[in-house]
Amino acid sequence: MTHNHPFFDAGGDKLREECGVFGAINADKASAVTALGLHALQHRGQEAAGITSYNGDRFYSVRGTGHVAENFSTEEALAELPGHMAAGHVRYSTTGGSGLRNVQPLYADLASGGFAVAHNGNISNARTLRDDLVSRGAIFQSTSDTEVIIHLVATSRYPTIIDRLVDALRMVEGAYSLIVMTPDGMMACRDPFGIRPLVMGKLGDTTVFASESVAFDVIGAEFVREVEPGELIRIGFDGSMGSLHPFGNIKPRPCIFEHVYFSRPDSIFVGQSVYSSRKSIGEQLAIESPADVDLVVPVPDSGVPAAIGYAQQAGVPFELGIIRSHYVGRTFIQPTQGARTSSVSLKHNANRALVEGKRIVLIDDSLVRGTTSIKIVQMMRDAGATEVHFRVASPPFAHSCFYGVDTPEREKLLAAKMDTEPMRAHIGADSLAFVSIDGLYRAVGLQGRESACPQYCDACFTGEYPTPLTDQSKREDKDAQLSFDKVT
Repeated sequence: MTHNHPFFDAGGDKLREECGVFGAINADKASAVTALGLHALQHRGQEAAGITSYNGDRFYSVRGTGHVAENFSTEEALAELPGHMAAGHVRYSTTGGSGLRNVQPLYADLASGGFAVAHNGNISNARTLRDDLVSRGAIFQSTSDTEVIIHLVATSRYPTIIDRLVDALRMVEGAYSLIVMTPDGMMACRDPFGIRPLVMGKLGDTTVFASESVAFDVIGAEFVREVEPGELIRIGFDGSMGSLHPFGNIKPRPCIFEHVYFSRPDSIFVGQSVYSSRKSIGEQLAIESPADVDLVVPVPDSGVPAAIGYAQQAGVPFELGIIRSHYVGRTFIQPTQGARTSSVSLKHNANRALVEGKRIVLIDDSLVRGTTSIKIVQMMRDAGATEVHFRVASPPFAHSCFYGVDTPEREKLLAAKMDTEPMRAHIGADSLAFVSIDGLYRAVGLQGRESACPQYCDACFTGEYPTPLTDQSKREDKDAQLSFDKVT
């Protein structure tokens, strides 16, 4: 997994969910439906987009860098993608870096026919599997971990494509939500822990799958249900549907950060409104860490629902003390670090008339490297705020994610390096507090965190990873060996 590319927001202070996937089968113009669905998932990946379609005879693919609208908004573009079945993908890069050869869906001609796959997640033993496949003669076209799945399917000895996919996935560890297309129809599958989201919907005779329910709202489809963790659903061109649970009975651990930040607030995740979860996190913050202030100010846009919850619980006015410009180009396009640094003031501006002479509490969804937080606290002081308190709608983010989220190396995470008081001094706030891990679990409708078997994946906060991390362990062993060599 590579995490060193420069796609961080304002100096690397916002985490990136890595991908969004969408699929439609038995649709009149499946690629048009898919393009619309991807539009609603644009927040999950803005580096590149791709769509693959099937017309009963052959597969067609169009891939491009940039936004969905830049690639799939014209009749001409969609005319290149005929057929009643299509799958699409929006991405940032986790494994493999950027480049068109890594843009999904990935496609291969197998002995059984065409095979296309769109994958959200990250395979934590991809390098180990890849090395083994290459030693046995496999030739890789991309540097994406998703291609490992295609090779495992291709080399499986099972007779049917569905059994070969199950055989392949039994060798894979980590997180995956997959949409697979074959000449027989579409399959959708989620890893046994259900770390990354995947939902199913209906639009007349059309079956649709997506990373988030919000994609169904855009196309007018009805939300049916989540694809269950460890479930593989098969949809045929005759409308038939089959469901398998081939991985045994494992207690799910979906990503709790979907509730905090990744999902759009108008989505439903694990049966709960994401907006409601974020408001509840703000309420928990106000209960656990009150501040004697005049105003509650969100860090836009992601801090808004939590700030509303905080303000209502605390009985303190909610005000937009920071105004965000929605017309600023993505910060990584800036040519130099100096230009990139100024992007915070390009994106955010203090509402001076409101904050001057006031004690304020800022609410943000997370604190990653702290670079943006430093600038925003200083911006509030420059605008005349007499006190600036900081409240964070997630626990301290102290561990890297290996499941399809773009996180900096651990040594660059502020919470991995320092406790709350040094962090407070570092960002220059009068006080700093995070929601507790139990408070976060209460906000998403549970009694608290079950430490013996947590209900969510919260490894970024606790360091408790639900799956083995084979590649990472090997890398750490190698690093330890290198440092040992140096000592001798």
